[in-house]
Amino acid sequence: MMWEGHASYQPVHVQQHHCTIKKTIQNKPLTHIAERSRNSKMIEGDRELSALIQELWDNDINRLRPGMDYRISLQGKAGDLAGFADDNDGAGLPLFTFVDENIFKKETFLAFISLLDNYESDTGEPEIVTPEEELENHKFLDSILKTPTMKMAHKYLMGKRLSPEDTAGFKKQLYHIWFELYARRGSSKPDSSGFEHVFVGETRGGHTVIGFHNWIQLYLQEKLGHIDYKGYRVNANSPQPDENKHIMALQFSWKNGIKPKGSIFIGVSPEFEFALYTLCFLTSPNERVKVSFSIYEVEIVCHHYNQKHISTTYPVLVRYLNV
Repeated sequence: MMWEGHASYQPVHVQQHHCTIKKTIQNKPLTHIAERSRNSKMIEGDRELSALIQELWDNDINRLRPGMDYRISLQGKAGDLAGFADDNDGAGLPLFTFVDENIFKKETFLAFISLLDNYESDTGEPEIVTPEEELENHKFLDSILKTPTMKMAHKYLMGKRLSPEDTAGFKKQLYHIWFELYARRGSSKPDSSGFEHVFVGETRGGHTVIGFHNWIQLYLQEKLGHIDYKGYRVNANSPQPDENKHIMALQFSWKNGIKPKGSIFIGVSPEFEFALYTLCFLTSPNERVKVSFSIYEVEIVCHHYNQKHISTTYPVLVRYLNV
């Protein structure tokens, strides 16, 4: 797909076809050499992306400070069986014990929060975008495009010829990736978007919560009494969560549905998440990208829909870095 007026813009994802090379050098297949080459490029690309994400992190001026601007209460570990039974609930109290809501008066937070009530949560229910809602989408994009984090992301993507050079063209690309509707699995009509799935959350079959990877939506829904936090989630290989860190996995119920395990950033700004996930979507053909920044080593999971839209994306904490 070509963006109008930008001949140098390259398509986001190109399907690659690798042929098997049967010649050998010193009895070692050349395919092994090619594989090592691809792996080294992958590692180098991740290092480059990590350095950029570190810059985004350092310039996320709207990020909240744990223990000061917000406080959470991890309580216990959620049960392995996802359900509503009390014996599966590792937390008798809400996750959030305090959030300084003055932060929500900032432009990007205000614009972000205005979008959270624009969607039908049930997959299968077609979405109807009103002119007012479309205007709110554009207002949100305009607000984040003025921030240091999104300007850095845009500059990097321009340098890789993955995004148009002008802000209007970049905004059009972002709208296409995040806000254009498509039919999620099991639906014949456009009923979902990347933004709705990732930042707002959806329900499937009335019993399962899908998506919902945003801390602001989680806090606001919990405040309204629509969220029942069930506890944190860890496995044998994942680090213990920390109330003073910015990433955690958890289990919760919402709208009579259960989210068995969800992973989210906590306290970061909307523009940081938008920049991070857009970068991973546009720069990597892989659906898991390992990056390191601040004190975190994280896998960013990023599934795409028809190579055009974000289907889902979220962080998975691998380990805390010794810094």
